[in-house]
Amino acid sequence: MTSSGAEPVGRFLTLGDVAEILRISLSEASDLVRSGELPAIRISSVGVWRVERDVLESYIEAKYEEARRLNLWLQSDFANIPELSGGRVVREPHRG
Repeated sequence: MTSSGAEPVGRFLTLGDVAEILRISLSEASDLVRSGELPAIRISSVGVWRVERDVLESYIEAKYEEARRLNLWLQSDFANIPELSGGRVVREPHRG
């Protein structure tokens, strides 16, 4: 959605559109793209980033799924498993 309240036209969104939709700063949107977390393409010789509308929707859905899974994990009995360190289970020494 743009600040005028109208839907953006076309298949691609600018980083400004992405920032507005996600309610983040333009630099945060740019960081998501540069890190590869949010797939985008560069258009023209000046390298203007564009994010496909469907890709942004998939990104948002994936974030909801990530939050849902984290919440389920935190509510499960597995959240009380001893910490893993270097591929080994770290436990308190047995006393007794």
